[in-house]
Parts: sequence; C-alpha cells; structure tokens
Amino acid sequence: MPTDRYLRRWTFAGLLVGLAWARLASGAQGQLDGSETLFTVMAAINAAGYDADLESPSNHPLRHQIRQYLASRRLRSVEKLREFYYQHRQADWTAELSQYISFALLVDGPPKFQYRWLSYELPPDVQQLEGLGPLLAEFYQEAEIHKLWLAAQPAFDEAIARYHEPVSRAVLELNAYVRNPSGEVPGRKFQIYLCLLAAPNQVHTRSYRGEYYVVITPSPELQLEEIRYFYLFYLLEPVVARAADQLEKVRALGDYALGAPHLPQYYKEDFVLLTTACLVRAILIRLEKVPTDKKAQMVDEAYRRGYILTPHFWEQLPAYERQEQAMRFYFPEMVKAIDLRKEERRAQNLVFIEEPPKPTVRRVEIRPPEPVGAEKTLQEAEQLYSKRELSAAKEKFKAALEQTRDTTLRARAYYGLARIAVLENDPELAVQLFQRVLELAPPPMEKAWSLVYLGRLHDVAGEPDKADEFYRQALELEGASEKAREMARQGLAGAFRRKRE
Repeated sequence: MPTDRYLRRWTFAGLLVGLAWARLASGAQGQLDGSETLFTVMAAINAAGYDADLESPSNHPLRHQIRQYLASRRLRSVEKLREFYYQHRQADWTAELSQYISFALLVDGPPKFQYRWLSYELPPDVQQLEGLGPLLAEFYQEAEIHKLWLAAQPAFDEAIARYHEPVSRAVLELNAYVRNPSGEVPGRKFQIYLCLLAAPNQVHTRSYRGEYYVVITPSPELQLEEIRYFYLFYLLEPVVARAADQLEKVRALGDYALGAPHLPQYYKEDFVLLTTACLVRAILIRLEKVPTDKKAQMVDEAYRRGYILTPHFWEQLPAYERQEQAMRFYFPEMVKAIDLRKEERRAQNLVFIEEPPKPTVRRVEIRPPEPVGAEKTLQEAEQLYSKRELSAAKEKFKAALEQTRDTTLRARAYYGLARIAVLENDPELAVQLFQRVLELAPPPMEKAWSLVYLGRLHDVAGEPDKADEFYRQALELEGASEKAREMARQGLAGAFRRKRE
C-alpha cells in the first residue's frame, strides 16, 4: 500500500522523534493517563447520586469499590454535594456525565478546584456548575481522595497498559502520514484520559483553546477509532484554518451539507471546521486495511452524511502521497484543486442517509464557540509566525498582551515575542522575554521550550553552567514534550556549546 511506503520513509527520517512520541503516547509522559481531578469529580458525583448503568458488566470494578468506601464514611461534604447534584440534573445520563467532564477539564485540580479561565470565558455547560469547586475542595480533604487516588493507581496502570501499544502505533501512523514526525502543533496539546469511575461505553471529546481532550470510560473494546479521529483533528485543524481565505472561494459548497439530518450543527455553521472533518475522514478511510471497493463505500457514506468534501480529498490523497511535502504545506494545493462545477454535478445525485449512525459507544463531542479576544489574536499571531511574517506576528502578540490580564495567555504572547527575537538575532531581548514567560505560569509546552531556548542562548553566550541549569529544569518538567526533552539532553551533552577559540 502507498501509505506503508510513506510510513517507512517518515519513521526512518524522524526515527528518534517518532519513537519518542510513541513513548509519550504510552502514558510515560502523560499523554495517555488518568487524572486526579477527573477522578475526584467522578468520585464526588458517584457519592452524590450518579447511578448510570450501575448494573452493566462493562463497569470497571473500581467504580463499585469507591462507591462502597465513600458510602461507609458518612461524609458531611457528600450531603452538600448531593444537594448540588440534584439541583443540576440533566435530561439523560449522558448529558449528566458530560457537564462534569467539561468541568474537570477546565479547573486546575486539587486542592482548590478553581477555574483556569475567567468565568465569562467558560463554555455554557461549565458556567452552570458555578459553586462546585469549593464543594469539591471540601470533599477532597474530608474523603482523603489523594490516598484513594494513589491506591487506585494499579487499576489505572492496567487500563493504560491495555491502550499502550495500539495508541502508540496509531499515533505514529498518523504522524507519519501527515509528515509531522514529532506530533507537536505549536500552541496546542493533545491528551487522552481514562475515566474508570464513569458509566461504561462512552467517549467524550473536547477542544478548548487549542487543548484537545479524549475522555474514555470503560468498555470491552478499545476505542481506537475515536482516538485516531480526534488526534488527526488535532493535527489538521490548524492546517485547514490557515487556508481559510482559499476556502472562502468555495464556501458555497457548504450549503449542500445543510440538509444532512444527522450532521452536527457546528459543522453546518463552520465551513472550515466541516472541511477539516472531511479531510480527516478521507485520510482515515485511506489508511483502512480493507479492499478498495469497501473504501469507496465508506467515502460514499461519509458524503451522504453531509461530509461533502470527503470524495474530493479522497481523490487528491494519492497525489499527496506521491510528492514530498508535509500536509501542512501541501494542503493549499488540495484546496486549489477543488472544482466547483465538478462538485455541483456530484451533488446533483446526493441523497442523504436518513438513519442515524449506530456507534458502539455513546459519543459526545462538544465544540465551544470560536475563540474571541486575546485567544483569537494569539491564534492569528501563531499563524503569521508559522508563515514567518514576523513583523505582523509581533504586532499581534503585542495586541494580545493589551487584550488580557490572564497570565496563561500573556505567557503565550511573550513566548511568541521571544521566538521572534531569536529569529531577529536579538539574544538579549530574547532572554528577557523568555524569563518573562517563566514568571507567568505558562502551559508545559511553552515552559519547556522557554527553558530550552534559554539554555541555548546561554550556551551561545559562553555561559555553560547557566545553560545546563535550564536544560536540567526542562528535563525535570512534568508535561514537557519529548522533543523538548531531547533538545535539553543534547544541550547537556554540549551540542550547542560555543566552540572555544
């Protein structure tokens, strides 16, 4: 198959990086993991009245064990949680769980469970849970949840081990196909959480400010297709977004999707997002190990469910595979190749599938509103930076600083300005700006790379002791990417040291 050939090429070209990412995907660095915050939230709602699918044999035994233990403690904090829980009931068990997963992903965790965003920036399903944080903080202390979390680690280790190899293999294959061996996307992160205390057979996905989450509850079968789909979305959404101006010329094709009865509304309202979904589906079908006629049927089904550009991308992928560019550079050619007349003729025979898809698990995908304010400005700045339009990017990063007092967003803005200073050969300014990033509690990716950059800048300045200290901090940082760690290891080995005269 052509995809095997390109997998071999790109894993060979980026062998060390690719294998490092495979280790990341295994959970060694947290990309596939449990979450103490999510564990606490799930323990709390189980104690408070969340009884969904209790009799299902697919439940993890840990759920019943935690419920029995908490019930035996007769905790005062549970009474308050129970009152809160019943005041925030939803129409069905899936929606019930969904809101608490969203909450867990947007708080900073124990011991305070405070929001990571300003309240007005939170999505609606999280805003309605205002007041839950202090209740969880009390519950966390009284129930000694941290001890329970530590005691539960063997169960999580076993569940992670079950996903270890398949996820590593899937991630490596997708990285190779789009020719991004590191799997890193500037300003974005991808995280899989296993949620053992929730009702079984569910997959919840979220995309928040460039943070992509997949939350998987217990199930007899591995939920690899959901992981592959959302991971590819993480890799490709910024690629498609950069071609938004080109896509505007064929936006009218999105009208053909409006009548699809089961296409999610957010795809009908956002043509760029719909285009991303079509590209993702085309690639995943291309990688399926089934006969060609079966793949053709899968493309047709995607088309008849409203993913109206899937056939076009399916037809373009062989040409992509034959050339050398990565998808992020080649994608504009695929957009340029869209023939409006051809697609209009194709649509004349379009008959949508009326029956809803029949997934083996309950799938919940929530996409919050488009970013606004500083978040939007930062995304625009990163796009300009990736095109090396440094002057325009610099103005955008500065504008973001004026738009927000949020320390995380300001850290990202200073990180952008610092990288520009490096490219403009202004090491003194770069050092100042990277130091400013570190003062503002940046996300792990920005923090790790700031430490690596500072190490290299001090190496170039002939200050190896200072450089080594920054490299060591990068290696010890929880959540640092493997690529950043590799650069730090190279730094400690002297790879970037200024040669003595």
